[in-house]
Amino acid sequence: MDAVATVSSAAIEVVALTKRYAAGTPAAVDRIDLRIASGSYCCLLGPSGCGKSTTLRMIAGHESVSAGDILLDNRNITDLPAAARGTAMMFQSFALFPHLSAVDNVAFSLKMKGVARAERRRRATDLLERVAMGHLAERKPGELSGGQQQRVALARALITEPRVLLLDEPLSALDPFLRIQMRAELRRWQKTLGLTFIHVTHSQEEAMALADTMVVMNHGLIEQVGSPHQVYNHPASEFVARFMGGHNVFDTPAGAVAVRNDHMRIASEAEGGTGVPARITDVEYQGTYVLIGLEREGVEKARQAVSVLLGETAFLARPWTPGERVHLSWAEADVRVLGPGAQRPAAPAPALTSALRDDTAAIAAFSA
Repeated sequence: MDAVATVSSAAIEVVALTKRYAAGTPAAVDRIDLRIASGSYCCLLGPSGCGKSTTLRMIAGHESVSAGDILLDNRNITDLPAAARGTAMMFQSFALFPHLSAVDNVAFSLKMKGVARAERRRRATDLLERVAMGHLAERKPGELSGGQQQRVALARALITEPRVLLLDEPLSALDPFLRIQMRAELRRWQKTLGLTFIHVTHSQEEAMALADTMVVMNHGLIEQVGSPHQVYNHPASEFVARFMGGHNVFDTPAGAVAVRNDHMRIASEAEGGTGVPARITDVEYQGTYVLIGLEREGVEKARQAVSVLLGETAFLARPWTPGERVHLSWAEADVRVLGPGAQRPAAPAPALTSALRDDTAAIAAFSA
């Protein structure tokens, strides 16, 4: 384990990285550029088919590169075999050998390299102790829980002394409670080991909890790179605002804008409220807050659904019910102007206009 503790992490850089499975078809990954800092926790995030897992497999050496380069600390590893790259992969299924004990699963790669049995078992046992699995070293995978299997899979990846650990949706097979517990452990292990982690997930919540850097992908392109706080509070495009959730998107004379649903104000039409007209469709009590779903009328279907997030105390002081007609408003400071997205050339964001004010005349413009 001492060897693992002293292995340095590495920065990963991809330059114009492209993956095309057949000539004349859209690229699964389309000339993306990305630098991931040494010792950071990076999450590649996006819907199914966005290119995140393909990108991870190309970095790992499990998928060929159509064009572009992959660098590890400025060393080009694009054409190197997986075992020579300085990376290790932790798979979604864990892929443990069912007939081997935990310690033998962890030691397997050393066995393939010809390391003596006593030495490989010593190193494997040390790693299992590091991930709090030493007391279960002789158990087989079928005798372990999902979380325990994940720890064995992590130890098996670490025994190769990687500089970058690649994780392909490692929490998706776990139940919700264990998923929360295990993501906290992943974050702790990353900080303790000091390695660079690149983690693929389709879960916004998971990425927000884990990442130093979030990379939001769509249709093989990168939509936005930033910290969880930056991506959530300052979405770069309409896709990011909608995919991250918690935002309402409106069309204005200044272009598309996003407003967080917890920054929305709601007032009853019957009580003389003013703003964007809408009708409440559902009310979900979620403990400390209440999510109110609404529909706007007179706009295209894709733009109809909006939501308001109220604290439990505010909701109990003035309960809302499905069918009520209301008006929505917000403060100008809470408006985020959205850019054109990754699939179009970048352009300066349009200046805010008087249409982004909270008075009755201006807000009427949003309902058009």
